[in-house]
Amino acid sequence: MITGQCLCGAVRFRIDGPLAPVQVCHCTDCRRAQGTPFATNAPVRRDDVVFTSDTDTLTAYESTPGKRRWFCGRCGSPLYSERTDLPGVVRLRMGLLDEPVTADVEAHAFWASRARWFDGAEDRPHHDRWIPKPG
Repeated sequence: MITGQCLCGAVRFRIDGPLAPVQVCHCTDCRRAQGTPFATNAPVRRDDVVFTSDTDTLTAYESTPGKRRWFCGRCGSPLYSERTDLPGVVRLRMGLLDEPVTADVEAHAFWASRARWFDGAEDRPHHDRWIPKPG
């Protein structure tokens, strides 16, 4: 069983089924919806997502016809998206999940629309916490 929650903890859930491989989306809509250079999602059967908290703060936005993006109305955390042409499946935002998560990245989508300023950072310094202040 995998658990997760939004930033403020108002929306809590568990996944009672398998977690599909992670899909990384670089499309403009996902970048804008997440405020990041890409979105990390995993398709999950809708019936396998069980909310363990009130769902009063859940809010949806129809970003394109037939696609709704759900988020916490209190803290703004993106939670999942769903499409009318894929009934019974949600694309859960991976950053919400509590560790350990054993799913691997399957593929990157919309690579041609990726944020050109993000290079993956493999050759940059890595810090366990905050970036040290200069000097």
